[in-house]
This record gives sequence, C-alpha cells and structure tokens, in this order.
Amino acid sequence: MIKYSYYQGLSWINYAKYCTNFDFVCFTRCDLSFHSQVDARLTQEHINCEMTPNSKFSSHAYAALLKNCITNAESTTGKGLHCSIIKRGGCLDLFAWNVLLNMYVKMDLLSNARNLFDEMLERNEVSFVTLIQGYSQALQYVEAIELFVRLHGEGHELNPFVFTTILKLVVGMEQAELGWNIHACVYKLGHSTNAFVGTALIDAYSVCGLVDRARGVFDEIASKDMVSWTGMVSCYAENDYFKGSLELFSQMQRVGFKPNNFTLASLFKACLGLEAINAGKSVYGCALKTRYEIDPYVSVALLDLYTKSGAIEDARRVFDEIPKKDVIPWSFMIARYSQSNWCNEAVELFHQMRRALVIPNQFTFTSVLQACATMESFDLGRQIHCHVLKVGLDLDVYVSNVLMDVYAKCGRMDNSVELFLESSCRNDVTWNTLIVGYVQFGDGEKALSMFLDMHEDQVQATEVTYSSVLRACASLATLKVGIQIHSLTIKTIYDQDVVVSNGLIDMYAKCGNIKDARLVFDVMNKRDVVSWNAMLSAYSMHGLGGEALRIFERMQKSDIRPNQLTFVGVLSACSNMGLLDQGRGYFTSMVQDYSIEPCMEHYTCMVSLLGKLGHLDKAVKLIEEIPFEPSVMVWRALLGACVIHNDVELGRVSAQRVLEMEPEDEASYVLLSNIYATARRWDNVASVRKRMKRKGIKKEPGLSWIENQGTVHYFAVGDSWHPDIKLINGMLEWLNMKSKKAGYVPDCNVILLDVEDDEKARLLWVHSERLALAFGLIRMPFGSPIRIIKNLRICVDCHAVIKFISSIVPQEIIIRDINRFHHFQDGVCSCGDYW
Repeated sequence: MIKYSYYQGLSWINYAKYCTNFDFVCFTRCDLSFHSQVDARLTQEHINCEMTPNSKFSSHAYAALLKNCITNAESTTGKGLHCSIIKRGGCLDLFAWNVLLNMYVKMDLLSNARNLFDEMLERNEVSFVTLIQGYSQALQYVEAIELFVRLHGEGHELNPFVFTTILKLVVGMEQAELGWNIHACVYKLGHSTNAFVGTALIDAYSVCGLVDRARGVFDEIASKDMVSWTGMVSCYAENDYFKGSLELFSQMQRVGFKPNNFTLASLFKACLGLEAINAGKSVYGCALKTRYEIDPYVSVALLDLYTKSGAIEDARRVFDEIPKKDVIPWSFMIARYSQSNWCNEAVELFHQMRRALVIPNQFTFTSVLQACATMESFDLGRQIHCHVLKVGLDLDVYVSNVLMDVYAKCGRMDNSVELFLESSCRNDVTWNTLIVGYVQFGDGEKALSMFLDMHEDQVQATEVTYSSVLRACASLATLKVGIQIHSLTIKTIYDQDVVVSNGLIDMYAKCGNIKDARLVFDVMNKRDVVSWNAMLSAYSMHGLGGEALRIFERMQKSDIRPNQLTFVGVLSACSNMGLLDQGRGYFTSMVQDYSIEPCMEHYTCMVSLLGKLGHLDKAVKLIEEIPFEPSVMVWRALLGACVIHNDVELGRVSAQRVLEMEPEDEASYVLLSNIYATARRWDNVASVRKRMKRKGIKKEPGLSWIENQGTVHYFAVGDSWHPDIKLINGMLEWLNMKSKKAGYVPDCNVILLDVEDDEKARLLWVHSERLALAFGLIRMPFGSPIRIIKNLRICVDCHAVIKFISSIVPQEIIIRDINRFHHFQDGVCSCGDYW
C-alpha cells in the first residue's frame, strides 16, 4: 500500500519528462525503494530511542513536530522549532537530529542542512544518506560523492540503505558504469540477494545497456517483489529487448504478481517496439482488469503505442476516456497529431483545450506551432505567437525555435530573423531553423553565411546543419565550398551519417562531380532508400542512364524496397537515353510488382520518353489515359517534344494548355515562338511576342556562370562588361578557327531571327556558355575540369561546337543546363547527342 501511494504521489514534472522519455521509470523505482527504506530506518531508530532508558520525551515530541513541518512544507515553523531546540540546550537524540536534517533537505535549504550536519556531535549512516540525497536532488554530485567517501572512511556500515542511495546517485550523475564497482562491494558484503539493492543495480545496468548483467542481478535476488519484476521488465523494454520484456511479464504473472502502472507502461513500449498492436490491445485489457486504464503513465504509454502505430482514431478514443484536468494528456495528444501530420486535428484539439480552461505550457505551444508550420498557416501562427507573448513563454528557446520555423515555412524570413536576433538563448536548433529556412526560401548564399556565423559562434553543427548547407551548395553549384564542408564532416562524428552522406551525393552530383558522388555512395556503411534514389537520380541527371539502371538493379537485390521517387529516377533515365521498351517495362513493373500507383511525375517521364522519340500520337493518348487532371509538367513535356520534332499544331495546343494553367509562364511563349520561327511563320512569331509584351512578360535572358577560386562569374548573351573580355574574345576567335579546321559547320537555324547567315554565325559565338567556356580556358588551372551552369537548355550548335572544342583542349568540359548535365571529353558528350 505504501508503494502504491508513493507512485500516485509522483510529481507532474516527472510525468512531463515521462511523456517524451520513459527512461526515468527506473529512477522512480529507485526512489520507491529508497523512501521505503528511509521510512523503515527512521521508524526503527525511533523505536530504539524510546527503548533507551535515558531518552527524554521532549526529543520524541520535537521529532513529531518536525515531521509535521515536513509533511505540511512549513519551513518557517521548522526553523522556529530549531531555535527552540537550541535555546533548550539541544536536547535531541540522534533520531530527532536526523529528522531535523531531513526537514532542511526536503525544504531545499541545503546550506542550513550542511551547517546542521557539521554541528551534529553524533552521526550515523542515515545522517550521511539524508544529506547525500539532498545534494543529489540539487545536482551537486561532487559534494554527494565526497560525503559518501567520508561515510565509508569514518567506518559507518555500508548497508542496503547506503547502496541504494549511491547507486541512484551514480545513475543521476550519468556515470552508471560505476555501478559495476559498487556491485563488487555489494557482493563482497553479502547484499546481492537484497531486493532493494538488486533493483537499484538493475536500474544502473539498464542505463548502461548491460541487460545480461541486469538479468544476472535479477536472478540472484532471493525474494523478488513487485518492484524487482517491474525493474527487469522495464530494463528489457528500455534496451530494445522487447520480446524478453513480454516473456518476463508472462513469468511474473505465473508466480502470482499482478502488474502495476509502471509494468504496463513498459509493456506498451515493448509492443510498440515489436510493432505488435494486437499484443498492445491485450495489455490494455490487462490494464482494464487491474483498474489502471486511467492512470496517467499507462494512458500516455497507450496513446504512444496507438499514435506511433498509425491507429490515431484508437488513440483519440483512449484520450476521450481518460481524465484531462492536467495539461499533460492534452499536450501529448496535440504533439502526436502534429507529428502524424493530422495538423487540423491538432489545432482543433488545442481549441478544445482552451475551452476546457486548461492552461497550455511550452510543450503545448511547441506542438501546435509545429502543426501551423506544416500547414504553412501564417495567420494562425501569428495568433498563437500573440498568445505566447501574453503568457510570457516567448523567451523559451523551444517555443522561439518553432515560431522561427513557422515564419520561415510561410516565407516570412524577416520575422524569423527578428526572432533569432531577439533570442537570448540560442542552441543548435535555433541556428539550424534559420539555415533550413534560407535553403527552403532559395537563398543559399545567406544559408552559407549563417553557417559561417554559427561556426564562429562555436555552436556545434549537427547532421541537420551539414545536410542543409550541402543542399545550399548544390543549389548554388559551389563545389569548392561543398568540398570544404565535406572536410568538416570528416573531422566530426557525422562523416558516416546517412543523412549527411545523402546530402554529399546530391551536392557532388549537382555540382557536376559524379565520380565523387559515386565514391561517397560506395563508402557508406549503411544506405537507406534516399541514398539509392540520390545516386540513381544523379546518374540520370548526368545522362548516364546505363549506370542509373545498374544502380537500380543493385537496389532490387538489396533489402531496400524502391518507392515512387525511385521509379521517377528510373523512368527519367530511360527518357534521357530513349529506352522505350525498358521504360514501358519499368512502368508496368512499378504497378504490378511493387503496387505503386503512378503519380504525375511518372506520367511526365513517360510522355517525355514517347515525345522525344517522335511518338507524339502515343504521348497524347497516354495523357488522355491519365486518371486525373494532367498537370502543367505533362503538357510542358509534350511541348518540348513538339519543339524537337517541329510539330506546330500540337505544339500550339500544348502551349495553350500550359498557359491556361500558368498564364505567366514565359518559357511556353518562348517555345511556341521558336516552333513558329523554325517553321518560318514570322507572323505567328510576331503575334506571340506582341502577346508577351501586352501581358508584360519578358523572355528570361540566357545566363551561364562559372566558379573560379571561390568567385562566381556570370555571363549573358553578348556580354562585353567582364574585365577579361578582350582575352575572352581572343580565346573565342582561336576556338572558332580551331573548330572549323576540325570540321565544325555553324547551324544558323538555331538563331531564330530574320537576319543574314553571317550575322547568325557571329551571334552564335557570343552565347553565354561559350563566353563562360572561354573564361574557364583562360583562368582555370591547365587540365582541371571546367564546370559551367546554364539557366536554359543548351542549344544544338553550342552542343556541337563544344564537342569539337573538347577534342582540341585537354580539359573535361561539364555543362549543366536546365534539364541535365553534359560531359564533353575527347569530342564526345555523355548524352550521346540525345537530349
């Protein structure tokens, strides 16, 4: 009955911790054993005092009064009694002095407690342990250890009472591995069969993950009680020995013990670990029989099982049945709704909580703001921000971080930065939130700048930091910075982190270094589906469709199951290589073998595959068979195919469909104009351009950029502003001469202007990618790869002439256009002239 009452009296602060981590359950069991022994020990001392002939009644009376002060938390009255004791000459026996010491400890008056302890003429192990416990609760571990050493040095008995206290201390210090040393002493003194000591040892070994040693201790306990069984069941559950936890529970039932609330909470965790929701429902039946179904620990553990198993509706039914006068169950359910992307339900539950007059805490606000961030609901996030300000939680680092995330996801980076600057307590999540926000906002330069500030502020970067800044490098195609960040990860514990490695593959691939992307992939100790998808997409993007399909074949032989994105990469590779039969086969296999329903991206790849090969009628038929409304991506793919094959009428229809969905899409106007120009329908070209002018739509200028020694150099068509323009023009003339000698003939049809061929030939040599290439040949180290980024599709003539140039110069030339990479070397392009 004492144990049950103690469990029921645990503070809600501990319970809040329990909601996020069940590890403290073992601590509580130690508290139970400790306090049970304290009560027993003090009681025994009291009996001994009463039996002593010289003991006085006044000592007994003061002890009783001091106990009342502890029970009622009356520190002032207790100090008054202490004054009275001093005035009467300090007429207390050792038992009463220990009660007075315990009062100061329980009132968190440690300095008073230590003064009293030092003034006591006589002390026993209870005196030492009482003060040790006070220091431990105040996290003053050094003082606690010093007292234990002194206890041992003064020759006091090392009994079970002392051992349970010191074991709890080392666990609190996060030095539970010292439990092995204490265990040796316990064994030597013959206390290894004691249930209280055994349970404390099980707790220490559980924290260290030494489950076998914990089981050895459990088996040695001579007379196992409910706490011992629960300790071992929890040890198994906490260390992922889920099956062992359930098996031990069965043994526990066979010897006649019924589970308590902590046993049931651990069993729910074991069921969750085994993904055995039906077994969890059986445990719930046991909870109903033992009347623990509304216990806060049990109900929260059951909610955790249901929500993480995807049974949100079952979780809600449990939530509706349990008492909800406290904030904890509300916060827990709102958090699980947010984490399960049931964001509307999370917000609605928050409204219900407010109507129930339950005051939200920082955990509640964090969870509901997470839902707002997921929904990108700026107005609701701003309203909750106002509420946070009213209750004074705006300076809480967790709430502040989530508020920054809300504003960042809603595209309000200014608000997010303002909160960052106001934050007085920043952690790694604070910095990561702003870095991720800039990356998602498309501002990679600011993201990298924030990363430098974070590094200078000596805040330790995490896997989130590195993966985010690598994504920024990929978007900016800044290979040099990406390599530096890779070097940083090697110096940390994150060089083999799956998320960081995936970011490295993506960065190297998008910066044009496919070889290093593959190297990162090959050295990974563990790969997930994102790793395989990243490598597959990288090869597809670089025009190496054969390598992409070989990666897919390796993936099929692994234990990783392909998903929707995998087949997007596979079909994209087939489209880039013109593999019609294989593409159709993979499309069919996706549905039949993997039960993956085609999404819009899959249909887009298939339309592109059919269209590029000239099967425009089949592409149209496939579009008509799409079971949902075709997206703008599908019609753009068909429009691109019409440009390649000069199908004016179908191109006009495709452009019309695109412009119906996105009236301001300038690329569709340009492609339609190009189709008309190729067919020499100049009136239609003029009509399209007038329409663009009337709508205020301007053609995006062709831009190319190249990085040299950390500086990015931009070039537009016909640029003449660059400081090295004279050298660039000289290099272009030399390349023109060498290319023509090698057999290059300009394709003047690329210039869709009504001018003479000589002028067209001149205009071809001032295309942005040629200017960037000439600069690279002048300034880049001899023999090093030249990497150029272009914002539009590379034109046919530039593609042809760069093939000739790659046979003249020793460098590999890598150009990334809007669709893919082209690797030029020795007169050949990786795309095989199919793009």
